[in-house]
Amino acid sequence: MHFTSIIHVLGLLLIVTGSSMFAPAICSVYYGEADLLPIIYSALITIGIGLPCWYFCRTEEELNIKDGIFIAVFGWMLVSALSGLPFMIHGAIPTFTDAFFEMMSGYTTTGATILTDIESVPHGLLFWRSETHLLGGMGFLTLTIIFLPKGMGGLRLFRAESSPGQVITKEKFKARNKDTMIMLWLIYLGLNLLQILLLWLGDMPMFDAMCTAFGTVSTSGYSPKNASIGHYNSAYFDWITILFMFLGGMTFILFYQMMRGDWHSLRINTEFRWYVGFILFFCVAVSIILWQHNTYGAMDSIRYGTFQVISLLTTTGFGTADYELWPQGAQMFLYAVCFIGACAGSTTSGIKVVHYVLICKFMYASVRKIFFQPMAVVSVRLNQRPVDSSIIDLAICYFIVNIFMVLLGGCFMVLVDSMDYVTAMSSVIAALMNIGPGFGEVGPSDNYAFISDTGKWFLAWNMLVGRLEMFSALVVFYPSFWKK
Repeated sequence: MHFTSIIHVLGLLLIVTGSSMFAPAICSVYYGEADLLPIIYSALITIGIGLPCWYFCRTEEELNIKDGIFIAVFGWMLVSALSGLPFMIHGAIPTFTDAFFEMMSGYTTTGATILTDIESVPHGLLFWRSETHLLGGMGFLTLTIIFLPKGMGGLRLFRAESSPGQVITKEKFKARNKDTMIMLWLIYLGLNLLQILLLWLGDMPMFDAMCTAFGTVSTSGYSPKNASIGHYNSAYFDWITILFMFLGGMTFILFYQMMRGDWHSLRINTEFRWYVGFILFFCVAVSIILWQHNTYGAMDSIRYGTFQVISLLTTTGFGTADYELWPQGAQMFLYAVCFIGACAGSTTSGIKVVHYVLICKFMYASVRKIFFQPMAVVSVRLNQRPVDSSIIDLAICYFIVNIFMVLLGGCFMVLVDSMDYVTAMSSVIAALMNIGPGFGEVGPSDNYAFISDTGKWFLAWNMLVGRLEMFSALVVFYPSFWKK
């Protein structure tokens, strides 16, 4: 591996992180709270570590895919560790384990928290907590690529942080990596600004609107309120949040194509049609169950059911109600959507719709070939194009590895923390799929503070594995990865 180039990129990553802390510092000045100096000290420390690494390790060496994976895995860990400094220095989160967990949850857009009283935390720290969603939602390395010199292997960094689904769809914005990243970020920030404006026009305070938007478009879930979106008890805020959670779950290439007037790409996009189909099916099912059991009236059943389905399916994790008090049938459907995720190339995590599309189409083609047309050559098609068999193998492998990690992780949490199996399994699902709230003792009205340090480190690792879409984070355990 090219360690000089690796240190250079990690240094740049820390400079970007430290510089980002000045926005919450401005917020702290505005509210006049005691978190200003902890934020400033943390920014200076982070930049102070990153600047020499970036400056003294400048090189013309091209990054290879191994370098990209190393940076993706250890870069996210390094950034999460230093990003917890403001909380530790201030004392809002005094221990390193808890601060690391909170920041890893923020950057990976998980939204799981150890804070028991969010509203008691100063505004500057809350803004920084939500800003980690803004930075991590599009993928932290995509921002770093914009500042890399030409020829530094930005594409390999992007591949290390991308999902297998993005490999499957084979969609690209532009030929140059920087142009691609800039366009991604412009679309992403535009959606954030639009949601902030709509929430503010609905009389949500600007601070709350910004934090909520940062957690919505990034499909993350951190809210400045203990009761999440349910704090506002507003149908307008709920539907605006539903809309932007849905948009955050779309493939971002579609936004670019629609901006160019290419609506045909949207019509033929197989994954998008399945994404809409999944949402309609589960929203209707949960809403009907809530209405039939008189949990809410007809309109409120649609509102609350739709919100929670889209929140969990897009791995956002916002809440407007304690769904563990809902009928068992509704909870069963909500548990199922935790395994889906939204579209590849979006801000979401999870297994992703495209993998289900390929697996279902492959099963249908296999049954058809075995029982009805044994001599036929049946192909699997995506977006009206045939899919290579190696891509189907990748999708099946990705699905199986996710299920195995959930099962093994649940057993590990039961042994380590002696928790009930529902909480254990749900905590791993919520971390690995980057959802945040789950069921049992990590439900929508609870948090992760009670879990042991060992359990928190394990769940934090699962968050990273889920955010890096499994393979990039797991390949570092192969001995051959470290060999020439």
